[in-house]
This record gives sequence, C-alpha cells and structure tokens, in this order.
Amino acid sequence: MLQPVTVDRLSALFENFRVRAHLIHAGALCGLTRFPVEPGRAFLHVLRRGSLQVTHAPRSGAPRRLHLTEPTLLLYPRPLAHEFRNAPEADNDFTCASLYFDGGAANPLVRALPPLLALRIEAVEGIAPTLGLLYAETERVRCGQRLLADRLFEVLLLQVLRWLIDHPPSGGDRIGLMAGLAHSRLARALTAMHERPGRAWSLSTLAACAGMSRSAFASEFRRVLGTTPGDYLLGWRVSLAQTRLRAGGSLKLISADLGYASPAAFSRAFTQAVGRSPRAWLRLGVLD
Repeated sequence: MLQPVTVDRLSALFENFRVRAHLIHAGALCGLTRFPVEPGRAFLHVLRRGSLQVTHAPRSGAPRRLHLTEPTLLLYPRPLAHEFRNAPEADNDFTCASLYFDGGAANPLVRALPPLLALRIEAVEGIAPTLGLLYAETERVRCGQRLLADRLFEVLLLQVLRWLIDHPPSGGDRIGLMAGLAHSRLARALTAMHERPGRAWSLSTLAACAGMSRSAFASEFRRVLGTTPGDYLLGWRVSLAQTRLRAGGSLKLISADLGYASPAAFSRAFTQAVGRSPRAWLRLGVLD
C-alpha cells in the first residue's frame, strides 16, 4: 500500500512562478457581464449567493453553458472569454479577482490545469476561514482593504490547488503535472526536481526519491505525466530560465544555477527544447 505524500508539493512552484491577484468586483451583478480575453489575465470568481448562467464560445475547451445555483468557485487559469448572465431582480453576490501568473501560458501550473475549474464551495474543505475573511474585507471600506483582499485571493488559489492535488478525479485517466503531484511516489521526485533543479539528476537518483526501481519509476512517470523524467526536467529548467531571462538574468549565472557546465551547454539544451537559442528567444520576445 502506498504511503501518504509527506512533501510540500506546491511551495517551489509558487516561489519560482509567482501569481498576483487583484480584486475587480465585490457585490451584485445584473444583466450581462462580459469578461473578454486579455493576454496574461486569468480569473478567480466566487459566487457567494444566488444563481448564475455562464457561457463560453464553442470549441473553447470549457462547457458551452453552466447554470449555477449554489455557492461556487470559478477558476480560469488562462485567458478565456466568458459571460455571466443574471436576472435583474436576482439576489446574488460575487467576489471576483484577476490573476496574473508569472510566465503566462508557459507557467507549469497554468499548463497543467483545464480551461475552467468549477468547484462547489461546500465541497472544498479548508477554505471557509479564508472566504470569511475575504467577504469581511469586501463588505466595507477599510484601510488596506484592496491589498488584503488581493492577498486573500492568492491564499484561496493556493488552497484550491492543494485541494485539487489531494482529491484527484476518479478513473485515473488524467495525465500531466497535477496527476504527478497527486501521485504518492512520483510527487517526491517531482518536488525534488522543483526544489533542486541544478542537481545532477539521473534516473537512478530520481527513482530513489520516489522509492521505486528505475524501470518501474520510468514506466509510471511516463504513464502519469505523459513524458519521460529527463524531458520533464529539461522542460522545468527551461521554464525557470525563461522567467529569469525575462527578468534580465545573466545567461552565465542561469546556466550555473541550473546545473550546466557552461552557457554553451545550456544553450544547446534550451535550443533542443524551444527551437531557438536563449538570446534569439529573448530577442523575439517569445512569451509562450
């Protein structure tokens, strides 16, 4: 029987790819409210009370229509146009925030999530105290209200992701990072790579982190994440490098931090993954 995961599976992800939240609405909505696509802008909506009709464009990856009649969280991790429709006389209450993930669509968590997550608030244990504080901050104006509300939305997002990892969908057909983090053994190897990307990882050392044989680890990793451990590690290092390059980091320091013997060696690995050198990628302003 597999043992429960005893590692922190999210901190390294959030430390390397930060998210910022900004409160955009608190109170009732009536009629039609549109949320158009804006590059880099995600959303976290909280339906506190009332009912709501949500619509999306065909072939958007999200359901064409949703009809919500109970308190619900709606997480759009990447830009996706959506519309809320409420009867003018409806008694409803919303609290909504824009989210901005470091790296945008290239953020590993953003890539790992579906276009929309709709979760009944009642089903997500542990978030009631955060929501209570959030509602209290949005009900009347006080010093630092917006700043505190923003931080509470960020806490709420972290709690939702924690809950998702602890409650993987039944059926076992999901693949990718979230499935790997929910796996009681693979999560240990993933967390080790996230926390120490510059270590000289091998299949043997990663398998040892997971408490598995090399062959069993390689097979299970590919089954659950849809890629090999080596390719995943390369992708993680490249994602980190892209974030640091955007921030003006030195290619020499980035290469050393990520475990490469020289900038040239790192450039070859980066080009293998991205299709162009770090300098060419940065010069072209690639943001995906």
